[in-house]
Amino acid sequence: MAVIPRILVFAGSIRVGAYSGRTADAALRELAVQGAVATRISLADYPLPILDEDLEREKGVPENAVKLGRLISGHDGLLIATPEYNGSIPPLLKNTIDWVSRVRRDGGRPVRPLAGKVAGLCSSSNGHFAGIRCINHLRAVLVRCQMEVVTPECSVPDGGDAFDGEGNFRDERLHTSMEHLCRTLIETSRMLSTRIEA
Repeated sequence: MAVIPRILVFAGSIRVGAYSGRTADAALRELAVQGAVATRISLADYPLPILDEDLEREKGVPENAVKLGRLISGHDGLLIATPEYNGSIPPLLKNTIDWVSRVRRDGGRPVRPLAGKVAGLCSSSNGHFAGIRCINHLRAVLVRCQMEVVTPECSVPDGGDAFDGEGNFRDERLHTSMEHLCRTLIETSRMLSTRIEA
């Protein structure tokens, strides 16, 4: 029986009305339409201190990083929608990835939540560049964490005007781009599933 992929969806911003959050919501709907079991979370529910090796040495990896690692392990793939800060990855998202990459044990069991997981990427901005500088940096970081990042991506320009009142893309080309990304993410996640049930 074919695996029904489980995809974890989150945005790299927790700002109310963030374009990345609206893009993540659009991805969530498209993943469901295509038959995946998609779970949307907010990083606001998993606050983490700035990565500090002295803090890690003294107190260990924060519990919220372990909880995120457990969630990731229980899914076949991730869809991350990121904003762009100064042409690169926002600190909230980078700090989250860095902490989760340091999770090595969960309840006495050895784990590496990111290694081998499939990721699909979206970006957004209020300008014409649509966060494409950031998405390239994020792709490089995730590959360094030994994740399998699919090639298609969905980059949303002019975020303030990109969505209609129901949260759908106004531009059909963006909808087509999201369809392609989600289809590839689902297919690749099904093939490479290393899921550990949470």
